[in-house]
Amino acid sequence: MSSPAYLTIDEVIERYRGQISEGTFRNWRSLRVGPSFIKIGRVPLYPIEELDRWDQSNLVVCRRSQTFRTNQSAITELEASSF
Repeated sequence: MSSPAYLTIDEVIERYRGQISEGTFRNWRSLRVGPSFIKIGRVPLYPIEELDRWDQSNLVVCRRSQTFRTNQSAITELEASSF
């Protein structure tokens, strides 16, 4: 059996481990922000592909800290001097 192409609001809340409430999703739908959705009758459904796309668009890319680079340089120098 294949996985569903759409998630209900309860499944979406579970996907985000309860960190985003149903009320927040309701507000976002009324403001047309947040992940894209479709409505079948009165029921909003969230396409899994759209949730994945929304996740990617909200991904925060971090850079390495200066401390990490300094430590990496020290490790590289130690490794080079041990040969």
